Amino acid sequence: MSQIPEELYYTKEHEWMRVEGDEIVIGITDHAQDALTDIVYIELPGEGEVMEDMGEFAIVESVKSASPIFAPLAGTVTAVNDALEDTPELMNSDPYGEGWIIRMKLDAPEAITTMMSAADYRAELGE
Repeated sequence: MSQIPEELYYTKEHEWMRVEGDEIVIGITDHAQDALTDIVYIELPGEGEVMEDMGEFAIVESVKSASPIFAPLAGTVTAVNDALEDTPELMNSDPYGEGWIIRMKLDAPEAITTMMSAADYRAELGE
């Protein structure tokens, strides 16, 4: 059974979002990192990049496959987790903490409420 923190928002594509002030932090879920297995590389966006709803912003490579990561909502990247360049396995060991991928300032902050709750995501996974 996957770890699914209650305070986060989720997408069907297995990204999580945490609201911090007027920004959101985005990463991949415990379920996603488990499915990917050992993550060996991530291609990160640059700070200041503008993302569209469901726009691809990163590619995660594991020993098993390469998977795109999508911005759940439109906004601007305000920070990138540079630690992932040297230690991408942080997404495996701490997906909701040190394994975060980017911070974004949303174009429409209220849109976060349209994302899945922990209960919705749990149901989506069938857990």
